[in-house]
Amino acid sequence: MDTRRHFIKKSAIVGAGIVSAPNLTLANMGSSSKDKLNVGMIGVGLRGTNHLKNLLLRDDVVITAICDIDDARIKLSLDAISKAGKTKPTTFGKNNYDYRNLLELKEVDAVVIATPWLWHTKMAVDAMKAGKYTGLEVSAANTLEECWDLVNTHEQTGSHLMILENVSYRQDVLAVLNMVKQNVFGELLHFRCGYQHDLRAVKLNDGKQPYGGGVEFGEKGTSEAKWRTQHSLLRNADLYPTHGLGPIAVMADINRGNRFVSLTSHASKPLGLHNYIVNHPKGGPDHANAKIKWKQGDVITTTIETAKGETIIVTHDCNLPRPYSLGFRVQGVSGISEFDYHTKRIHVEGVTEGHGWEDMKDWLQKYDHPLWKKQGEYAREAGHGGIDFFVMDAFVQSAKQNIAPPMDAYDAAAWSAVTPLSELSIENNGEPQDFPDFTKGNWIKRTPYNWIKESY
Repeated sequence: MDTRRHFIKKSAIVGAGIVSAPNLTLANMGSSSKDKLNVGMIGVGLRGTNHLKNLLLRDDVVITAICDIDDARIKLSLDAISKAGKTKPTTFGKNNYDYRNLLELKEVDAVVIATPWLWHTKMAVDAMKAGKYTGLEVSAANTLEECWDLVNTHEQTGSHLMILENVSYRQDVLAVLNMVKQNVFGELLHFRCGYQHDLRAVKLNDGKQPYGGGVEFGEKGTSEAKWRTQHSLLRNADLYPTHGLGPIAVMADINRGNRFVSLTSHASKPLGLHNYIVNHPKGGPDHANAKIKWKQGDVITTTIETAKGETIIVTHDCNLPRPYSLGFRVQGVSGISEFDYHTKRIHVEGVTEGHGWEDMKDWLQKYDHPLWKKQGEYAREAGHGGIDFFVMDAFVQSAKQNIAPPMDAYDAAAWSAVTPLSELSIENNGEPQDFPDFTKGNWIKRTPYNWIKESY
Protein backbone atom coordinates (compact mmCIF):
# COMPACT_ATOMS: atom_id res chain seq x y z
CA MET A 1 0.00 0.00 0.00
CA ASP A 2 2.85 2.41 0.85
CA THR A 3 4.41 1.68 -2.54
CA ARG A 4 1.16 2.51 -4.28
CA ARG A 5 0.76 5.73 -2.29
CA HIS A 6 4.30 6.78 -3.27
CA PHE A 7 3.55 6.03 -6.92
CA ILE A 8 0.37 8.08 -6.87
CA LYS A 9 2.18 11.00 -5.23
CA LYS A 10 4.94 10.88 -7.84
CA SER A 11 2.65 10.43 -10.85
CA ALA A 12 0.39 13.29 -9.73
CA ILE A 13 3.14 15.70 -10.78
CA VAL A 14 2.71 14.84 -14.44
CA GLY A 15 -0.92 13.78 -14.47
CA ALA A 16 -2.60 10.73 -15.89
CA GLY A 17 -1.30 11.52 -19.37
CA ILE A 18 -3.09 9.75 -22.13
CA VAL A 19 -6.58 9.38 -20.72
CA SER A 20 -7.30 12.08 -18.20
CA ALA A 21 -5.70 14.83 -20.29
CA PRO A 22 -5.73 13.37 -23.79
CA ASN A 23 -5.39 16.64 -25.69
CA LEU A 24 -2.54 17.97 -23.59
CA THR A 25 1.18 17.37 -23.58
CA LEU A 26 3.44 17.80 -20.59
CA ALA A 27 4.74 21.01 -22.15
CA ASN A 28 1.41 22.84 -22.20
CA MET A 29 -0.26 21.82 -18.96
CA GLY A 30 0.46 25.32 -17.71
CA SER A 31 0.50 26.74 -14.21
CA SER A 32 -3.29 26.66 -13.76
CA SER A 33 -3.18 23.05 -12.60
CA LYS A 34 -3.93 22.67 -8.88
CA ASP A 35 -1.35 20.98 -6.67
CA LYS A 36 -4.14 19.62 -4.49
CA LEU A 37 -7.80 19.02 -5.25
CA ASN A 38 -10.38 19.60 -2.51
CA VAL A 39 -13.07 16.95 -2.94
CA GLY A 40 -16.53 16.63 -1.44
CA MET A 41 -18.15 13.20 -1.32
CA ILE A 42 -21.92 13.12 -1.85
CA GLY A 43 -23.07 9.61 -0.96
CA VAL A 44 -20.76 7.27 0.96
CA GLY A 45 -22.56 3.97 0.63
CA LEU A 46 -20.72 0.94 -0.74
CA ARG A 47 -19.74 2.66 -3.99
CA GLY A 48 -18.97 5.99 -2.39
CA THR A 49 -16.71 4.48 0.27
CA ASN A 50 -14.83 2.60 -2.44
CA HIS A 51 -14.08 5.92 -4.12
CA LEU A 52 -13.21 7.41 -0.73
CA LYS A 53 -10.71 4.63 -0.04
CA ASN A 54 -8.90 5.31 -3.32
CA LEU A 55 -8.91 9.08 -2.85
CA LEU A 56 -7.44 8.74 0.65
CA LEU A 57 -4.36 7.11 -0.89
CA ARG A 58 -3.60 10.25 -2.86
CA ASP A 59 -1.44 13.10 -1.58
CA ASP A 60 -2.89 15.43 -4.23
CA VAL A 61 -6.46 15.12 -2.86
CA VAL A 62 -7.98 16.49 0.34
CA ILE A 63 -11.43 15.24 1.40
CA THR A 64 -12.92 18.45 2.76
CA ALA A 65 -16.59 17.41 3.07
CA ILE A 66 -18.81 14.34 3.05
CA CYS A 67 -22.58 14.03 2.87
CA ASP A 68 -24.89 11.10 3.53
CA ILE A 69 -28.27 10.82 5.23
CA ASP A 70 -27.17 7.55 6.88
CA ASP A 71 -25.27 8.37 10.09
CA ALA A 72 -23.63 4.93 10.07
CA ARG A 73 -22.03 5.63 6.69
CA ILE A 74 -20.78 9.01 7.89
CA LYS A 75 -19.18 7.37 10.92
CA LEU A 76 -17.59 4.66 8.79
CA SER A 77 -16.17 7.29 6.43
CA LEU A 78 -14.82 9.43 9.26
CA ASP A 79 -13.12 6.37 10.74
CA ALA A 80 -11.47 5.64 7.38
CA ILE A 81 -10.31 9.25 7.07
CA SER A 82 -8.92 9.21 10.60
CA LYS A 83 -7.07 5.93 10.05
CA ALA A 84 -5.53 7.43 6.91
CA GLY A 85 -4.16 10.26 9.02
CA LYS A 86 -6.17 12.89 7.18
CA THR A 87 -7.96 15.96 8.50
CA LYS A 88 -11.58 15.49 9.57
CA PRO A 89 -13.93 16.89 6.90
CA THR A 90 -17.11 18.90 7.37
CA THR A 91 -20.10 16.55 7.42
CA PHE A 92 -23.63 16.97 6.08
CA GLY A 93 -26.72 14.78 6.20
CA LYS A 94 -29.51 16.49 8.13
CA ASN A 95 -31.95 15.84 5.28
CA ASN A 96 -32.09 14.89 1.60
CA TYR A 97 -31.06 18.37 0.47
CA ASP A 98 -28.22 19.04 2.91
CA TYR A 99 -25.82 18.28 0.04
CA ARG A 100 -26.63 21.78 -1.24
CA ASN A 101 -24.94 23.21 1.85
CA LEU A 102 -21.86 21.15 0.98
CA LEU A 103 -21.89 22.70 -2.48
CA GLU A 104 -21.71 26.19 -0.97
CA LEU A 105 -18.30 25.49 0.58
CA LYS A 106 -15.39 27.34 -0.99
CA GLU A 107 -13.22 24.52 0.34
CA VAL A 108 -14.76 22.13 -2.24
CA ASP A 109 -13.35 22.20 -5.79
CA ALA A 110 -14.91 18.97 -7.04
CA VAL A 111 -17.55 16.47 -5.95
CA VAL A 112 -18.01 12.75 -6.40
CA ILE A 113 -21.68 11.74 -6.49
CA ALA A 114 -22.45 8.11 -5.62
CA THR A 115 -26.09 8.11 -4.53
CA PRO A 116 -29.25 6.23 -5.65
CA TRP A 117 -30.12 6.79 -9.31
CA LEU A 118 -33.02 9.17 -8.80
CA TRP A 119 -30.69 11.71 -7.20
CA HIS A 120 -27.92 11.60 -9.80
CA THR A 121 -29.07 14.29 -12.20
CA LYS A 122 -30.49 16.77 -9.68
CA MET A 123 -27.29 16.59 -7.60
CA ALA A 124 -25.04 16.88 -10.67
CA VAL A 125 -27.00 19.89 -11.95
CA ASP A 126 -26.76 21.61 -8.57
CA ALA A 127 -23.05 20.82 -8.40
CA MET A 128 -22.33 22.29 -11.83
CA LYS A 129 -24.38 25.39 -11.00
CA ALA A 130 -22.24 25.77 -7.88
CA GLY A 131 -19.13 25.71 -10.08
CA LYS A 132 -17.89 22.33 -8.89
CA TYR A 133 -16.10 19.86 -11.15
CA THR A 134 -18.54 16.95 -11.03
CA GLY A 135 -17.91 13.22 -11.03
CA LEU A 136 -21.15 11.27 -11.44
CA GLU A 137 -21.72 7.57 -10.95
CA VAL A 138 -23.66 5.52 -13.48
CA SER A 139 -26.24 5.70 -14.83
CA ALA A 140 -26.24 9.46 -15.04
CA ALA A 141 -29.91 10.09 -15.84
CA ASN A 142 -33.30 8.37 -15.78
CA THR A 143 -35.28 10.41 -18.31
CA LEU A 144 -34.63 12.29 -21.54
CA GLU A 145 -35.36 15.54 -19.72
CA GLU A 146 -32.63 14.71 -17.21
CA CYS A 147 -30.21 13.91 -20.04
CA TRP A 148 -30.82 17.37 -21.47
CA ASP A 149 -30.49 18.90 -17.99
CA LEU A 150 -26.94 17.55 -17.74
CA VAL A 151 -25.92 18.88 -21.15
CA ASN A 152 -27.65 22.25 -20.85
CA THR A 153 -26.28 22.90 -17.37
CA HIS A 154 -22.76 22.06 -18.51
CA GLU A 155 -23.08 24.48 -21.44
CA GLN A 156 -24.70 27.24 -19.39
CA THR A 157 -22.25 27.11 -16.50
CA GLY A 158 -19.04 25.93 -18.15
CA SER A 159 -18.63 23.44 -15.32
CA HIS A 160 -17.40 20.02 -16.37
CA LEU A 161 -19.06 16.69 -15.66
CA MET A 162 -17.39 13.28 -15.92
CA ILE A 163 -19.45 10.12 -15.95
CA LEU A 164 -17.49 7.66 -13.80
CA GLU A 165 -17.80 4.63 -16.10
CA ASN A 166 -15.06 2.38 -14.74
CA VAL A 167 -15.45 -0.44 -17.28
CA SER A 168 -14.01 1.86 -19.95
CA TYR A 169 -10.68 1.34 -18.17
CA ARG A 170 -10.72 -2.45 -18.03
CA GLN A 171 -7.43 -3.88 -19.27
CA ASP A 172 -8.94 -6.01 -22.03
CA VAL A 173 -11.29 -3.18 -23.06
CA LEU A 174 -8.42 -0.72 -23.47
CA ALA A 175 -6.33 -3.32 -25.33
CA VAL A 176 -9.16 -3.90 -27.81
CA LEU A 177 -9.61 -0.13 -28.14
CA ASN A 178 -5.92 -0.02 -29.04
CA MET A 179 -6.59 -2.67 -31.71
CA VAL A 180 -9.52 -0.64 -33.05
CA LYS A 181 -7.39 2.49 -33.33
CA GLN A 182 -4.65 0.52 -35.09
CA ASN A 183 -7.21 -0.83 -37.60
CA VAL A 184 -6.82 -4.51 -36.66
CA PHE A 185 -10.49 -5.20 -37.47
CA GLY A 186 -10.74 -2.86 -40.46
CA GLU A 187 -13.75 -0.58 -40.84
CA LEU A 188 -16.17 -1.35 -38.02
CA LEU A 189 -19.66 -2.70 -38.63
CA HIS A 190 -21.14 -4.28 -35.52
CA PHE A 191 -20.80 -4.41 -31.73
CA ARG A 192 -22.38 -6.32 -28.89
CA CYS A 193 -22.31 -5.59 -25.20
CA GLY A 194 -24.53 -5.47 -22.13
CA TYR A 195 -24.91 -5.85 -18.42
CA GLN A 196 -25.53 -9.50 -17.64
CA HIS A 197 -25.18 -9.92 -13.90
CA ASP A 198 -27.25 -11.97 -11.45
CA LEU A 199 -28.40 -9.27 -9.00
CA ARG A 200 -31.32 -11.10 -7.41
CA ALA A 201 -29.60 -11.26 -4.01
CA VAL A 202 -28.65 -7.59 -4.32
CA LYS A 203 -32.20 -6.55 -5.12
CA LEU A 204 -33.81 -8.81 -2.51
CA ASN A 205 -32.31 -9.15 0.99
CA ASP A 206 -33.28 -8.48 4.59
CA GLY A 207 -30.22 -6.64 5.84
CA LYS A 208 -28.94 -9.45 8.05
CA GLN A 209 -26.30 -10.42 5.50
CA PRO A 210 -24.60 -8.33 2.82
CA TYR A 211 -26.45 -10.19 0.09
CA GLY A 212 -28.49 -13.36 -0.14
CA GLY A 213 -30.10 -13.02 3.26
CA GLY A 214 -33.75 -12.68 2.36
CA VAL A 215 -36.40 -11.60 -0.11
CA GLU A 216 -37.18 -8.07 1.07
CA PHE A 217 -36.66 -4.67 -0.54
CA GLY A 218 -37.50 -1.05 0.16
CA GLU A 219 -37.53 -0.16 3.85
CA LYS A 220 -37.09 -3.82 4.83
CA GLY A 221 -34.05 -4.28 2.60
CA THR A 222 -30.49 -3.09 2.89
CA SER A 223 -28.03 -1.30 0.61
CA GLU A 224 -29.23 -1.28 -3.03
CA ALA A 225 -32.34 -3.28 -2.14
CA LYS A 226 -33.63 -0.12 -0.46
CA TRP A 227 -33.91 1.74 -3.77
CA ARG A 228 -32.75 -0.20 -6.84
CA THR A 229 -35.42 -2.91 -6.73
CA GLN A 230 -38.27 -0.42 -7.02
CA HIS A 231 -37.14 0.39 -10.56
CA SER A 232 -37.70 -3.23 -11.64
CA LEU A 233 -41.18 -3.04 -10.15
CA LEU A 234 -42.18 0.11 -12.04
CA ARG A 235 -40.13 0.25 -15.27
CA ASN A 236 -39.73 -2.10 -18.23
CA ALA A 237 -36.44 -0.83 -19.66
CA ASP A 238 -32.70 -1.33 -19.84
CA LEU A 239 -32.06 0.36 -16.52
CA TYR A 240 -28.26 0.07 -16.50
CA PRO A 241 -26.76 0.38 -19.99
CA THR A 242 -23.44 2.18 -19.50
CA HIS A 243 -21.12 -0.60 -18.29
CA GLY A 244 -21.42 -2.31 -21.66
CA LEU A 245 -22.27 0.62 -23.90
CA GLY A 246 -19.70 3.11 -22.57
CA PRO A 247 -16.62 1.21 -23.78
CA ILE A 248 -18.27 0.45 -27.13
CA ALA A 249 -19.28 4.10 -27.58
CA VAL A 250 -15.63 5.11 -27.17
CA MET A 251 -14.56 2.58 -29.83
CA ALA A 252 -17.26 3.89 -32.18
CA ASP A 253 -16.33 7.58 -31.60
CA ILE A 254 -19.84 8.42 -30.41
CA ASN A 255 -20.33 12.19 -30.00
CA ARG A 256 -16.95 12.70 -31.71
CA GLY A 257 -17.45 12.05 -35.42
CA ASN A 258 -20.32 9.62 -34.93
CA ARG A 259 -23.53 9.43 -32.93
CA PHE A 260 -26.40 7.18 -31.90
CA VAL A 261 -29.30 7.66 -34.33
CA SER A 262 -32.09 5.30 -33.24
CA LEU A 263 -32.88 2.17 -31.24
CA THR A 264 -35.42 -0.59 -30.94
CA SER A 265 -35.96 -2.61 -27.76
CA HIS A 266 -37.80 -5.76 -26.74
CA ALA A 267 -38.35 -7.40 -23.36
CA SER A 268 -38.90 -10.99 -22.33
CA LYS A 269 -41.52 -11.84 -19.71
CA PRO A 270 -40.59 -11.17 -16.04
CA LEU A 271 -40.17 -14.37 -14.03
CA GLY A 272 -36.74 -14.22 -12.38
CA LEU A 273 -37.45 -12.19 -9.25
CA HIS A 274 -40.75 -14.00 -8.64
CA ASN A 275 -39.10 -17.41 -8.84
CA TYR A 276 -36.29 -16.25 -6.56
CA ILE A 277 -38.79 -15.20 -3.89
CA VAL A 278 -40.88 -18.37 -4.20
CA ASN A 279 -37.86 -20.68 -3.98
CA HIS A 280 -35.93 -18.80 -1.28
CA PRO A 281 -35.91 -20.33 2.25
CA LYS A 282 -37.16 -17.01 3.65
CA GLY A 283 -39.75 -16.63 0.93
CA GLY A 284 -42.17 -19.14 -0.50
CA PRO A 285 -45.43 -18.99 -2.46
CA ASP A 286 -47.29 -17.46 0.50
CA HIS A 287 -44.81 -14.64 1.10
CA ALA A 288 -46.26 -11.18 0.47
CA ASN A 289 -43.60 -10.37 -2.15
CA ALA A 290 -44.52 -13.53 -4.09
CA LYS A 291 -47.75 -11.75 -5.08
CA ILE A 292 -45.91 -8.87 -6.75
CA LYS A 293 -46.25 -8.41 -10.50
CA TRP A 294 -42.83 -7.24 -11.68
CA LYS A 295 -42.75 -4.95 -14.70
CA GLN A 296 -39.19 -5.25 -15.97
CA GLY A 297 -38.63 -8.11 -18.41
CA ASP A 298 -35.82 -10.44 -17.38
CA VAL A 299 -33.91 -10.01 -20.65
CA ILE A 300 -34.02 -6.63 -22.41
CA THR A 301 -32.53 -6.56 -25.92
CA THR A 302 -31.80 -3.23 -27.57
CA THR A 303 -30.41 -2.61 -31.06
CA ILE A 304 -28.84 0.79 -31.73
CA GLU A 305 -28.01 2.25 -35.16
CA THR A 306 -25.24 4.84 -35.53
CA ALA A 307 -24.79 7.66 -38.01
CA LYS A 308 -21.89 5.79 -39.62
CA GLY A 309 -24.04 2.70 -40.17
CA GLU A 310 -22.81 0.44 -37.37
CA THR A 311 -25.23 -1.58 -35.23
CA ILE A 312 -24.88 -2.24 -31.50
CA ILE A 313 -26.81 -4.92 -29.62
CA VAL A 314 -27.11 -4.16 -25.89
CA THR A 315 -28.44 -6.77 -23.45
CA HIS A 316 -29.72 -6.21 -19.90
CA ASP A 317 -30.06 -9.46 -17.89
CA CYS A 318 -29.95 -9.05 -14.09
CA ASN A 319 -32.87 -11.09 -12.70
CA LEU A 320 -31.89 -14.63 -13.68
CA PRO A 321 -29.26 -17.15 -12.54
CA ARG A 322 -26.24 -16.56 -14.74
CA PRO A 323 -22.47 -15.89 -14.52
CA TYR A 324 -21.36 -12.27 -14.81
CA SER A 325 -20.73 -11.10 -18.37
CA LEU A 326 -20.65 -7.88 -20.37
CA GLY A 327 -20.56 -9.89 -23.61
CA PHE A 328 -18.33 -7.66 -25.71
CA ARG A 329 -18.05 -8.17 -29.47
CA VAL A 330 -16.21 -5.89 -31.88
CA GLN A 331 -16.59 -6.75 -35.57
CA GLY A 332 -15.19 -5.14 -38.71
CA VAL A 333 -14.62 -6.02 -42.35
CA SER A 334 -11.27 -7.63 -41.52
CA GLY A 335 -11.94 -9.45 -38.27
CA ILE A 336 -13.82 -9.97 -35.05
CA SER A 337 -13.16 -10.22 -31.34
CA GLU A 338 -15.38 -11.60 -28.56
CA PHE A 339 -14.05 -11.02 -25.10
CA ASP A 340 -15.00 -11.03 -21.46
CA TYR A 341 -13.85 -12.66 -18.24
CA HIS A 342 -15.00 -16.09 -19.41
CA THR A 343 -13.78 -15.98 -23.00
CA LYS A 344 -11.25 -14.01 -25.02
CA ARG A 345 -11.06 -14.97 -28.68
CA ILE A 346 -10.25 -13.31 -31.98
CA HIS A 347 -10.26 -13.98 -35.71
CA VAL A 348 -8.47 -11.68 -38.18
CA GLU A 349 -8.59 -12.59 -41.84
CA GLY A 350 -5.20 -13.52 -43.22
CA VAL A 351 -3.56 -13.33 -39.81
CA THR A 352 -5.14 -15.95 -37.56
CA GLU A 353 -5.07 -19.55 -38.76
CA GLY A 354 -7.83 -20.75 -41.07
CA HIS A 355 -11.42 -19.82 -40.22
CA GLY A 356 -11.26 -20.68 -36.54
CA TRP A 357 -10.94 -18.66 -33.36
CA GLU A 358 -7.60 -17.86 -31.79
CA ASP A 359 -7.03 -17.23 -28.11
CA MET A 360 -6.47 -13.52 -27.45
CA LYS A 361 -3.73 -13.86 -24.84
CA ASP A 362 -0.89 -12.85 -27.16
CA TRP A 363 -3.02 -10.14 -28.81
CA LEU A 364 -3.94 -8.58 -25.48
CA GLN A 365 -0.31 -8.56 -24.46
CA LYS A 366 0.83 -7.04 -27.77
CA TYR A 367 -1.79 -4.27 -27.66
CA ASP A 368 -1.79 -3.74 -23.91
CA HIS A 369 -2.69 -0.13 -23.23
CA PRO A 370 0.11 2.23 -22.09
CA LEU A 371 -1.91 3.06 -18.98
CA TRP A 372 -1.87 -0.55 -17.85
CA LYS A 373 1.77 -1.02 -18.79
CA LYS A 374 2.76 1.92 -16.64
CA GLN A 375 0.28 1.89 -13.77
CA GLY A 376 -1.33 -1.55 -13.73
CA GLU A 377 0.84 -2.93 -10.93
CA TYR A 378 -0.32 -0.15 -8.62
CA ALA A 379 -3.92 -0.07 -9.78
CA ARG A 380 -5.00 -3.64 -9.04
CA GLU A 381 -5.65 -3.03 -5.35
CA ALA A 382 -8.11 -0.25 -6.10
CA GLY A 383 -11.24 -2.34 -6.72
CA HIS A 384 -12.87 -4.11 -9.66
CA GLY A 385 -9.48 -5.38 -10.80
CA GLY A 386 -7.88 -1.94 -10.95
CA ILE A 387 -10.37 -0.01 -13.05
CA ASP A 388 -11.57 2.04 -10.09
CA PHE A 389 -8.06 3.51 -9.76
CA PHE A 390 -7.95 4.54 -13.41
CA VAL A 391 -11.38 6.14 -13.56
CA MET A 392 -10.76 8.12 -10.37
CA ASP A 393 -7.27 9.10 -11.49
CA ALA A 394 -8.71 10.46 -14.73
CA PHE A 395 -11.29 12.41 -12.75
CA VAL A 396 -8.74 13.90 -10.35
CA GLN A 397 -6.26 14.87 -13.06
CA SER A 398 -8.96 16.42 -15.24
CA ALA A 399 -10.43 18.32 -12.29
CA LYS A 400 -7.05 19.61 -11.13
CA GLN A 401 -6.52 21.17 -14.57
CA ASN A 402 -10.21 22.07 -15.04
CA ILE A 403 -10.23 20.52 -18.52
CA ALA A 404 -12.84 18.45 -20.33
CA PRO A 405 -12.80 14.85 -19.05
CA PRO A 406 -12.47 11.80 -21.33
CA MET A 407 -16.15 10.91 -20.72
CA ASP A 408 -18.16 14.11 -20.54
CA ALA A 409 -21.69 15.46 -20.14
CA TYR A 410 -22.58 14.57 -23.75
CA ASP A 411 -21.49 10.98 -23.16
CA ALA A 412 -23.39 10.83 -19.89
CA ALA A 413 -26.54 11.96 -21.70
CA ALA A 414 -26.21 9.73 -24.78
CA TRP A 415 -25.32 6.56 -22.88
CA SER A 416 -28.02 7.10 -20.24
CA ALA A 417 -30.69 7.92 -22.83
CA VAL A 418 -30.89 4.22 -23.62
CA THR A 419 -33.02 3.76 -20.50
CA PRO A 420 -35.96 6.04 -21.37
CA LEU A 421 -35.74 5.28 -25.10
CA SER A 422 -35.78 1.51 -24.51
CA GLU A 423 -38.77 2.00 -22.22
CA LEU A 424 -40.66 3.86 -24.94
CA SER A 425 -39.77 1.27 -27.58
CA ILE A 426 -40.90 -1.65 -25.41
CA GLU A 427 -44.16 0.13 -24.55
CA ASN A 428 -44.81 0.51 -28.28
CA ASN A 429 -44.08 -3.07 -29.39
CA GLY A 430 -40.49 -2.42 -30.43
CA GLU A 431 -41.18 0.81 -32.32
CA PRO A 432 -37.96 2.64 -33.30
CA GLN A 433 -37.04 5.62 -31.14
CA ASP A 434 -34.86 8.49 -32.35
CA PHE A 435 -31.91 9.54 -30.23
CA PRO A 436 -31.68 13.25 -29.48
CA ASP A 437 -28.50 14.85 -30.74
CA PHE A 438 -27.20 16.11 -27.41
CA THR A 439 -24.24 17.79 -29.12
CA LYS A 440 -26.62 19.89 -31.27
CA GLY A 441 -24.73 19.01 -34.44
CA ASN A 442 -21.25 19.40 -33.00
CA TRP A 443 -20.58 15.65 -33.12
CA ILE A 444 -19.64 16.19 -36.77
CA LYS A 445 -16.64 18.35 -35.89
CA ARG A 446 -15.75 17.16 -32.38
CA THR A 447 -12.37 15.40 -32.37
CA PRO A 448 -12.11 11.98 -30.71
CA TYR A 449 -10.04 11.86 -27.56
CA ASN A 450 -6.59 10.37 -28.04
CA TRP A 451 -6.98 7.44 -25.65
CA ILE A 452 -3.93 5.75 -27.21
CA LYS A 453 -0.97 8.04 -26.78
CA GLU A 454 2.46 6.44 -27.06
CA SER A 455 4.19 8.33 -24.28
CA TYR A 456 3.57 10.33 -21.17
